[in-house]
Amino acid sequence: MDAAWARIRGRLREEVGEAEYRTWLRQLALAGVEGEEAVVHVPTRFLRDWLRGQYGDRLRALWQAEGVGVRRVDIRVAPSAGPREAVAEASVAPEGAEAAESLSPGRVAGEIRAEAPKADLRGEWAAPLDPRFTFDSFIVGKPNEFAHACARRVAEKPNSPGFNPLFLYGGVGLGKTHLMHAIAWAIRDPKTGGAGRSVAYMSAEKFMYRFIAALRSQSTMEFKESLRSVDVLMIDDLQFLIGKDNTQEEFFHTFNALVDQGKQIVVSSDKPPSDLAGLEDRLRTRLGCGMVADIHATTYELRISILESKAASAGVDVPARVLEFLAHKITSNVRELEGALNRLIAHANLFGRPVTLESCQEVLHDILRAHDRRVTIEEIQKRVAEHYNIRLTDMSSARRARNVARPRQVAMYLSKQLTSRSLPEIGRRFGNRDHTTVMHAVSRVAELMQADAGFAEDVELLRRMLET
Repeated sequence: MDAAWARIRGRLREEVGEAEYRTWLRQLALAGVEGEEAVVHVPTRFLRDWLRGQYGDRLRALWQAEGVGVRRVDIRVAPSAGPREAVAEASVAPEGAEAAESLSPGRVAGEIRAEAPKADLRGEWAAPLDPRFTFDSFIVGKPNEFAHACARRVAEKPNSPGFNPLFLYGGVGLGKTHLMHAIAWAIRDPKTGGAGRSVAYMSAEKFMYRFIAALRSQSTMEFKESLRSVDVLMIDDLQFLIGKDNTQEEFFHTFNALVDQGKQIVVSSDKPPSDLAGLEDRLRTRLGCGMVADIHATTYELRISILESKAASAGVDVPARVLEFLAHKITSNVRELEGALNRLIAHANLFGRPVTLESCQEVLHDILRAHDRRVTIEEIQKRVAEHYNIRLTDMSSARRARNVARPRQVAMYLSKQLTSRSLPEIGRRFGNRDHTTVMHAVSRVAELMQADAGFAEDVELLRRMLET
């Protein structure tokens, strides 16, 4: 019987592959044969149930092919430590642990000593949720409204048809992590009946560290059971798994097990599933079979809303011109935008000074340092038109209404200050106007700046934004 069992294990290893075998079948151990029934032991109930469904028929067929009189196979949970076969195999470190996903041995060892898995460590494995990141504090705008709506839907009705998994993607600092934390808080909220729900949120990097630790400590079953027993699994920055084949394999099986049980999965990445080169095809297709929602780069209006909300929550009066200046200056990253405002507010509180455009430029000089680049007349016209809420075509039109003529004069003034174009050339860009018209506009704007501090600050704001 021992020889037959060894041959069966060898055939299983050849059929399913090394990775699948180590993940699911390595801990199978023959306990004995009772009449026509072979009894196989496994260490946990979860593994027993999974193997009965996935490999029960195949095990029975392999036993029957051996011709030793076995017609049935019963997979049971071992009453104590596994038989000598399981112990012997457990003493050999698996290849995945040796590879350690290309991590340095010292780093991995430190992770394992500090965080070796136990019977149920979901709470310890999961990363803490930031209390600031809720739906109430998330500012919704055109670039993120779809992702926000999808996140709300998953939070209110986990495992809704078409929303499992939910895949959020977008650039750095656009709100993916905020939405994931918000989903977790909402699902766990006792007011919505979520007191008994379990949520595991972690980065893809932490998922990999825990998996390697489980391999090294021979506790992969505890790792699998803990993750497969949660109601919601949330993995942030999935792109970190690119090139980590063993960890991808484990995440793939975890993904399938949870979806089969009707559990919700939420994933975030910097790219959509189809663009994650280096991720296994079968994993990419499964990630894309649910709801894929992107978060676009922020608009000026959204950045203003974010800054106003942060300033209000901080209880600090920040002039609208400063908020506009920051919203124009910092366009790519919401985290950097909020960090700049926090730094400005902290400086004002520490030194008891009001927040002004001048102090903003002084305090944030390293962030707001003007780039040495050529400013075009077209850029100036577009920015001034947006600032004064007029049409771009008004810059070259014959209209002389004050609400159009004054912004046009400002654009001419800035064209003279920020470009090397001659007065006749500037005039041609503004509807073929004479160079004397440009001269008049430049002198008129300079006079108004001397007489009106508010107007001067307005023009200075435009100049700084254009120099960025």
